[in-house]
Order: sequence, then C-alpha cells, then structure tokens
Amino acid sequence: MKIFVTGASGFIGGSFAAEAVRRGHQVRGLVRSQQKAEACEAFGIVPVHGTLTDHELLAAEASAADAVVNAASSDDRPAIDALLKALAGSGKALLHTSGSSIVADDANGEPNDIVIDEDHLPAPTKDKAARVALDQTILSQPGIRSIVLCNSLIFGDALGPDARSVQLPLLIDFARETGQAAYVGRGLNRWSTVHIADVVDLYLLALEHASVGTFAFVESGEASFADMARSIAAGFGLGDPVSITLDVAEARWGRARARYSLASNSRVRSLRTPGLGWVPGRTSVHQWITDHLATAPMG
Repeated sequence: MKIFVTGASGFIGGSFAAEAVRRGHQVRGLVRSQQKAEACEAFGIVPVHGTLTDHELLAAEASAADAVVNAASSDDRPAIDALLKALAGSGKALLHTSGSSIVADDANGEPNDIVIDEDHLPAPTKDKAARVALDQTILSQPGIRSIVLCNSLIFGDALGPDARSVQLPLLIDFARETGQAAYVGRGLNRWSTVHIADVVDLYLLALEHASVGTFAFVESGEASFADMARSIAAGFGLGDPVSITLDVAEARWGRARARYSLASNSRVRSLRTPGLGWVPGRTSVHQWITDHLATAPMG
C-alpha cells in the first residue's frame, strides 16, 4: 500500500510510518526540515518537504496515495479540508488522529466515575468543540473511507524518528529537574492509557479493515496521576511524590495542558477496536515507567 503520512517525524506519525515500512508498505511522510527528512530516511520513509499550510502539496500527495494518515494535528481544519477535497469520491481511506481530551473534564485532580464509550459521547466543552466538529466533518464526508482514532494517554518509546509523547514526559522532566515527582491537586484523576506499539498496530488494522465512518477510542488500561507519579518517584529513587496546585501547573505548562492533560479525567472504553482484531499486548503504564527510567536515570 502507498501511504501518505503527515507528522511523519512526530511521535505517533513517525512510529506508524516506520512500522508501516517494516511491514512492506511504501510510505511518504510530510516533514518541515532537512534534519527531520534525514531522520525519516533512516527508517525508509520518503520525506516530502512542506507543512500543513501547503494545501496543493497535501492534495497532490493524497491523490497519489492509496491511503492517508493525518498525525500532524488534530485541529488544523484547512489542512483537513484540502485532504478531503483531494480524496472526495475516491473511496480511499483517510485516518485522522484525534485525542480523548475531547471528553476530558475540568477536575483539578479530583476523581470522576464516568467512563465513556463511542456510543455515549457527551456534548463537547467550549475548548474542544472545534476538534469534535472536525472529527464529525471527516466521519460524514461521502466518497471516502473515513476513520477517526481517538487516542488516550500514550506511553512508550518512539518506534521511528526520535520523538516523545506529551503527558508523561512532562511529569518525568519535572521530576528530573526538581528532584520531586508531582501530580496536580490530589492526583486522583484518571486517564485511559495505551502503548505506542499497540497504537501503531491498531492504525494498521484500521487501514485494512475499518468500515466507512469508524470512530474509535484507543485504550488498553487506565491509571491515576498520583499512581503514575509514584511510579516515576520509585523509578528515580525519589521520596514520596508531592501535590502541586493548578496555578503552579498552569504557570509551568500552560492552561490547556495543565487543566485538560494533567489535572483532568479522561476515562474511555472502546466498543469498536475489538471488532478490528486489535489485541493490545502492553497494558501497564507503570511497568513502562519502571523500565524506561531504568535506562534514563536522573543523570
């Protein structure tokens, strides 16, 4: 299969692209610099120099490919519009990367018992309304095989060019810099989790088997932020983790990341992924933290 990937040097896109090459697919990947192009070439990914603002380039690459995977941005409406226009009526697959922050609450580290599946989505918050609307636009586009995969908290090491996920590295870096692992508020908020290798497996299965208009959460377990902070502290040989206030978290990481990536609940379950033949094999975020920090000590 000829696949065009945006975000080909990023954590999700690069991991997917590299594994797709390993499995015999021809992959062309959008990159923004020569350095990123060389990183992709090392994994057999053919670099395409450009950005999401190069709409004619996106259209040309989409038209020439058998399938398109957008892993560069979950929110770039003009880029998606360019891809949709190019793919209209082709029957080709467009797999779009979304995120389960679309159902995250504003919990300030407090727990929430609500677990959400694809058939019971809540009304989006103001902050996530545009992303949800974009997901729906993709899913309702006629003439293409539209797929939206909504990832939960991803852990693991990149399978392609050097890149990192978002949430856990923020907390690991904080512990490395300050000598204290931390969580926001009481840290009882929980997120569903999934390993990057399992994400990549699902992306490949979805390209092969997902039906038109597939929306699926991507998850294989869950953990509280206080428990993940304890695993980080243990991995670094630190004392008990500490609580930080939301104000401190916002000052360091910004409002959106502090509130909706680190202090929220995003507990999801997928009704769709088992039907694609997906069987995740790496379900413990705590084991990954232990293994990762054993090879990346405080320094």
